[in-house]
Amino acid sequence: ALHEQGGVEGLLLPRGVGGLRAFGDERGNKHAKMDLEACAVLPDGRLLALGSGSTPARDRLVLLGLDGVARVIDARAWFDALRAEPRFAGAELNVEGALVVGDGLRLFQRGNGAARGGLAPINAWGDWPLDEVIAALDAGGAPPRLRAIVEVELGATDGARWGFTDAALAPDGRVVFVACAEASPDAVRDGEVRGAAFGVIDDRELRFAPIHEAGGVPTLRKIEGLDGRPDAAWSFDVVVDMDQHDTPAELGRLDVLGV
Repeated sequence: ALHEQGGVEGLLLPRGVGGLRAFGDERGNKHAKMDLEACAVLPDGRLLALGSGSTPARDRLVLLGLDGVARVIDARAWFDALRAEPRFAGAELNVEGALVVGDGLRLFQRGNGAARGGLAPINAWGDWPLDEVIAALDAGGAPPRLRAIVEVELGATDGARWGFTDAALAPDGRVVFVACAEASPDAVRDGEVRGAAFGVIDDRELRFAPIHEAGGVPTLRKIEGLDGRPDAAWSFDVVVDMDQHDTPAELGRLDVLGV
């Protein structure tokens, strides 16, 4: 939780299977991680965090109220509806980004899964109507219906598919995103990161370019979070998570030039 004075305070969510809070391949419990990969601030100021939907344990939402209390919501029906839309979910559902755009909550699907059932992994975005989202959260109604789905092909680098990892709004109102090229075998297991990129979406047209370190070399950091900085135009906070249980996530600054 972020305080007006600038400090932060951790909010503990329920423990996982076996009372554990740490998850990973080495523990054999990675599938049980809640995997809150996307979050968005709703118009009333509440924060909604979404699981990725890549395992049953990840079919959850966390709603942080204005009172600072977090509520964990079993959202299996929400994620089942997403999985039932092949133009969005493709072979494996993996929700990685969310933000409010107009009257919709836009979700970004990362296409780093494996082909299965005659379906290929795809990158896509689609909108949940905000009024349906809020009604379902507050009254327990039917899950929102996905609309305005756009599937995109981001290509690959050194055999690793590019996939969305987060999205945000730019100072001019356009949607921007970060993506990673990761040689992962499916939507749950991790792989070698072979590049990270920043992109802009203009009227459903998309362009992106590799992100470089301050020294000029292309970064190999797994950038999974993106949010605009209020103190500088076209400057963003980014979160790096290298998927190592003994290595903390990093917060960095991304400056975008020549947009």
